[in-house]
Amino acid sequence: MKPFIAVTALLTLGLAQAASAQEAAAAPPAAVAPAPGATHPKAPLGRWITESGNLEVNIAPCNPAGGNALCGKVVRVLANRSMSAPGADMAAADARPALGMTLLSGLRPAEGGSSEYQGEIYNRENAKTYRVNLTPAEPEQLLVHAYVGIPLFGKTQVWRRPAAEQGSGQ
Repeated sequence: MKPFIAVTALLTLGLAQAASAQEAAAAPPAAVAPAPGATHPKAPLGRWITESGNLEVNIAPCNPAGGNALCGKVVRVLANRSMSAPGADMAAADARPALGMTLLSGLRPAEGGSSEYQGEIYNRENAKTYRVNLTPAEPEQLLVHAYVGIPLFGKTQVWRRPAAEQGSGQ
């Protein structure tokens, strides 16, 4: 019976901490001043190298003529490594060429004024589409959190800018 109480207490504590973090995130940021010289991109625009190093993806408006949705298209294929079996070549379930493929779609700013964008991401290795949250972490990093259902059950990757674009501050 005591292990059950301990597990229940830990779960309750975890939920309480999560609620506190959400309340803190919802608090007005006026009391917190950014560090001198810190830059926080408003949108994840520009080119990014996927965590696996396979692809270079350009994130730009889906419709250049208008609208606020962003999309991410493959502009360069760098390698063909598997994400599910490290060290092995990827056997893509989608036979279409990767170059020009739209991997990110319908990206829109999250509610609440954060720098997060929400949309969908396509995984060509298993030919499935997932929900995704994109969060600029540093000027040269993008956190890409893909999930099914709720974000708790997902995986986060860190995408980085190509060397030629580093320091562009897009």
